[in-house]
Amino acid sequence: MNMQNHHKRETRDYQELDASHHIHAFLDQKVLNAEGPRVIVKGEGLYLWDNDGNRYLDGMSGLWCTNLGYGREDLVAAATQQMQQLPYYNMFFHTTHPAVVELSEMLFSLLPRHYSHAIYTNSGSEANEVLIRTVRRYWQVVGQPKKRVMIGRWNGYHGSTLASSAMGGMKFMHEMGGMLPEIAHIDEPYWYAHGGTMTPEEFGRRCALQLEEKILELGAENVAGFIAEPFQGAGGMIFPPESYWPEIQRICRQYHVLLCADEVIGGFGRTGEWFAHQHFGFEPDTLSIAKGLTSGYIPMGGLVLSRTIAEALVEKGGVFAHGLTYSGHPVAAAVALANLKALRDEGIVSQVKKDSGPYLQKGLREIFTHHPLIGEIQGTGMVAALQFAEDKARRQRFSNESDITWRCRTYGFEEGVIIRSTVGRMIMAPALVAKHSEIDELLEKTKRAVDRTARDLGLM
Repeated sequence: MNMQNHHKRETRDYQELDASHHIHAFLDQKVLNAEGPRVIVKGEGLYLWDNDGNRYLDGMSGLWCTNLGYGREDLVAAATQQMQQLPYYNMFFHTTHPAVVELSEMLFSLLPRHYSHAIYTNSGSEANEVLIRTVRRYWQVVGQPKKRVMIGRWNGYHGSTLASSAMGGMKFMHEMGGMLPEIAHIDEPYWYAHGGTMTPEEFGRRCALQLEEKILELGAENVAGFIAEPFQGAGGMIFPPESYWPEIQRICRQYHVLLCADEVIGGFGRTGEWFAHQHFGFEPDTLSIAKGLTSGYIPMGGLVLSRTIAEALVEKGGVFAHGLTYSGHPVAAAVALANLKALRDEGIVSQVKKDSGPYLQKGLREIFTHHPLIGEIQGTGMVAALQFAEDKARRQRFSNESDITWRCRTYGFEEGVIIRSTVGRMIMAPALVAKHSEIDELLEKTKRAVDRTARDLGLM
C-alpha cells in the first residue's frame, strides 16, 4: 500500500490538531480528545487503512454509504469530468443542467411508476427537513391546512437537524434541544425487547394499531403524515414483524395520512431490492433518500414524491418557497448517475438478493444461532444485527448492554473489522460488492470480537 502522500505528519499531530478544532458527532469530545481519534487515510474496496498502517475491513460501509466500496474509478472520473465542465450552478433562476436531468431520468427508471418527482438535498437529514414542509404544503394545496402533525417512532432516526431529530425518536437528542411542537411518536416494533408474551405477529399488529390510536387521539384532520424507516437503522437494525407494515399502510390509507418512508439507509440495494419498502411489500407516498445514492463519494440526498403529491404541488401549488444552495449540485448528480448505472449495469442489486446477501445471512445464523451471547439474529441482504442477551430463554437483556456492545465494537477494531454497537445490538452493513471471501473475513473477525466479549462475561 502506498501511503507516502499521507505521512506528512505523525498520528499524534493529527489528533492534537483535531482536538483543537473539531466537535465530533455523537461522542463525548473530552473523552475522545484524551484517547485520540483513529486517523483514516485510505480506502480501497472494502478496506480502510489508518495513519499507522493498520488495515480494517469496513463492515459498515462507512455509515451505510459506500455501497460500491472505496476507490471506484468510474465515480472519480464522473466527478472529475463534471468539475471540468460545470463545477457548480444552482437550480434557482429558472435553470437546470444536464447532470441533474439525467440523474432524475435514471432514478425514476428504477423506481415504481407510483413516483414521479424529486427535490434534491445534500443529506438525509435535509431530505427529512424538506419532508415536513412539503407534506404540510401538500395538505394546504388540497384544502386541508389543519393537517400539520407528523408522527414518528420512538428510537427511530431521521437525522440531526432540529426538525429531523424531532421526528426521530431518540429521546436523548430531544433532551438536548431537539424537539418541536406538532410532532408525536408511537412505540417501535422491537419484538425482542418489548414483545413480552406476544408472538411476533401479535406484537407487530399491536404496534401498528398504536398509530391508529394516536391518529384518533390527535384527530385525523390534524395528522399530516407518518414517517418511519422500513427497518430501523441507527436504532439497531430492527426488523419489524411481517404483520406490521400491511397494518400500518391500511391505517394510513383509512385516515388519509401520508405514509413517508425514510430510505436513507435501506435504499439502493441494501436489502436485495432497490428500495427497502419493496422488500417489506408496502407503498409509501414519499421516500427520503441519500447515502447509497452516491455510494457516499459526495454528499447528496433527496425527497421522492408520489405522482399524487407532485401533481398537486405543480398544478395547484404556485410558488413553493423551498430550495438549497447545493440542491441538485452538478458534481453530486454526475456521481450519483455513475453510481446508479454501476448498480444497475453490473447487476449488483440482483447479486445481493440471490448470492451475497443469502451467503452473509446463512453464515451469521450458522455461527451465532447457538452462541451463548446472542439471543436473536435479524437481517436480509447486506444488513444484519446480533442481539446480545443475558438470558436467551427469557429474552432478558443486559442492564448495561450499551457498555457491553461498545466493548465488542472495540474488540472488533482490534481484530481488524469495523462493526457498530447500538444499545444491545451489534450491527453490520458491508458494501454490496463484497465477495464471499470478504464476507467470510467479516464473519470470522466478528466472531472473534463476540467471543472475546462473551469470555469477559464468563459465558465461554
